[in-house]
Amino acid sequence: MAMPAKFRNHFPSRHGRTRARGFTIIELMIVLSIISILAAIAVMHYEHSVWRAREAVLRNDLFLMRSSIDQYTLDKQKAPQSLDDLVSAGYLKAVPKDPITNEIDWATDQEDTLMAIDQTEPGIVDVHCASTITATDGTVYNTW
Repeated sequence: MAMPAKFRNHFPSRHGRTRARGFTIIELMIVLSIISILAAIAVMHYEHSVWRAREAVLRNDLFLMRSSIDQYTLDKQKAPQSLDDLVSAGYLKAVPKDPITNEIDWATDQEDTLMAIDQTEPGIVDVHCASTITATDGTVYNTW
């Protein structure tokens, strides 16, 4: 004779006690430990990918601003005196935020020498990140 479904999980074992279905505390702790380890690995990979993305944005911003400085210098026959000159002349829509410091605090290199033959006025010749943090490739961001 078959046992009704509501009594199947509560029949006596060999020792006379009833057995309930479920997980032991050890099984739960093992599962939670595995989940914690996997979550820690995922967080480390996420943080690393965020830094790599910031570095890619920094490289792109530096390339764009350096190209704009060169083009401004050639077109106007004088170097820009500030990054705002690039914006007011239409070479940049806005001075971008530094993705590392999250500020508009670019370090500029001013030169007293002229870069082109027909250049009449010296000014900014290069731009760098203002951060002194070490990048993922081992160099310091302000040397880029």
